[in-house]
Amino acid sequence: MSTSNQPRFSEERLAEIDALVKRYPSAKSALMPVLYMAQQDFGYLSMETQEMVGEVLGLRIMEVREVVTFYTMFKEQPHGKYLLEVCTNASCMLNGADELYAHMKETLGIGPGEITEDGLFSIAEVECAGACAGAPVVQVNNMYYEKATASSMDELITKVRAGEAI
Repeated sequence: MSTSNQPRFSEERLAEIDALVKRYPSAKSALMPVLYMAQQDFGYLSMETQEMVGEVLGLRIMEVREVVTFYTMFKEQPHGKYLLEVCTNASCMLNGADELYAHMKETLGIGPGEITEDGLFSIAEVECAGACAGAPVVQVNNMYYEKATASSMDELITKVRAGEAI
C-alpha cells in the first residue's frame, strides 16, 4: 500500500495491535478485535481497509473477508453518524419490530444502507441483537434501547437532530 490515500493505522494503534497479537497463539486470533479497531478508526471496513488489516496481521484477504462478511457488526459501507439497527428476529418480531422498522424508515425517509441528507442517520435490520427479554430492541452505535417504540425512537431522533446527547 504505497499511495497516500490508503488507510493506515497510527503508530499508537499499531503498538496496541502488536501488544494484542502477543496475547494470542497466532495473529489470526486477533482478527476480530483488530477489525473492530479499524472500523472505529476509519468508520467502516472498505476493501482497502480490509487489505491493510490483512497485511498488518499477515493474513490473506480471504481470511479477513470471511470474518467481515459473516458478522453483521462489521460494516463495509459508510453510514450515518448514528447507525440504528433494529433486531427483527423472532422475539423482537413478535413484539412489533417489523412495524417499528417500517416506522423508522418512513420517519427518516431512508432505506437500509442509505444515509439521511444531514448525515446523521442510517438504518439497518439485524438478525439478532441477543437481548430477547427487552424485545423489540434497537441498537444505536452499540447502545441498546430495549422495549423500543415508535415514540421512543422518534424522541431519540429529535434529540439527536437538536444536538442533544443520547
